[in-house]
Amino acid sequence: QVQLVESGGGLVQAGGSLRLSCAASGRIFSTYGMAWFRQIPGNARERVAAISRYGDSTQYADFVKGRFTISRDNAMLTVDLQMNNLDPEDSAVYYCAASASGGISTTYGYWGQGTQVTVSS
Repeated sequence: QVQLVESGGGLVQAGGSLRLSCAASGRIFSTYGMAWFRQIPGNARERVAAISRYGDSTQYADFVKGRFTISRDNAMLTVDLQMNNLDPEDSAVYYCAASASGGISTTYGYWGQGTQVTVSS
């Protein structure tokens, strides 16, 4: 089992950058595929980016390609999301998630509590 805690959210102006970080507990962190999701109130949760257990494979939603970068540090038990050139439409609660499958998954069984990102115009 893994527990996840996000940090790094906040208020930023359009065009600015934020770096989200997700700290995981558990010695088997390196066996989990990880991802960042986001949710706008009233909308479904959508996957933003995903990374495989060793970081050798990543996948991005079309709406963040070229702007966001997901990375992980298995020694530090963290997975980060670097967000550049932010747009007001990126405003959402961002969640870190883990999948026991280890790869780029469609099923994530472990979730953090979320961190709010607000982009002002």
